[in-house]
Amino acid sequence: MRPAFVMFALAASLVLMAAGPAPALVGASAPADALASAVVMVLNRTAGAAGFCSGIVVGRNAILTAAHCLAAPQDMRIYLGEDAGSPVLAEVASTVAHPLYRADAPRTRERSIDLALLRTALPLPPRFEPATLDRGRVLAVGSHVRIAGFGVTQEGAGTTAGKLRVAVLEVRAPASAILLWADDPANAGAGACTGDSGGPIFAATSDVVIAVTDWAAGAGRRNCGELTQAALVAPQRAWIDSVLSRWGANPPT
Repeated sequence: MRPAFVMFALAASLVLMAAGPAPALVGASAPADALASAVVMVLNRTAGAAGFCSGIVVGRNAILTAAHCLAAPQDMRIYLGEDAGSPVLAEVASTVAHPLYRADAPRTRERSIDLALLRTALPLPPRFEPATLDRGRVLAVGSHVRIAGFGVTQEGAGTTAGKLRVAVLEVRAPASAILLWADDPANAGAGACTGDSGGPIFAATSDVVIAVTDWAAGAGRRNCGELTQAALVAPQRAWIDSVLSRWGANPPT
């Protein structure tokens, strides 16, 4: 294997070694096979490390994800499943972070739109279909949403990642024009964790994407299981549509 792809192989191996159904931070034993045509894994590498996020198909060659998941295009791949036990990876041709994304926002408390778009070098296989993106709805505190992602089912255990799962969360205060906060109405720890960033949050009763997961918090020293934060899609539709149009892609309905 060429050294340039070693880190991608390491990240993909987490997928191939993924555990079976188990109580999960992002879905209590709820596989999300019906959503697999619209959600992918986004692999990235840095010096000496490999990681992954989730992403949302928004065009034949376009993925919506979180901006903090970005690396240089040559240091990213889209995981498309397996072929004879080997990972199938799509190359990334270009990336665009939202112009209001601020990487140091958690420290500086600046306003930040943690969204990005990826353009694949080749069109995605026909089994992938663009998701429907929200164009504007009011989410009342206490209403339910569904979160999906490929993240870990046990915090700190990378080998439990790689299976697309879904969980029901409840919108919580405070209300925001650009962000969504949600937690587990059953208080059982469902929510985003490592690997779920960039994944979709759907409406409760449809497959319309209303937000993109970008952050999670836990109780005590934990980083997951208590609160999920996501960037609302509708306020950013003009930016999303403009980038896709520039790429020659039809904006999703």
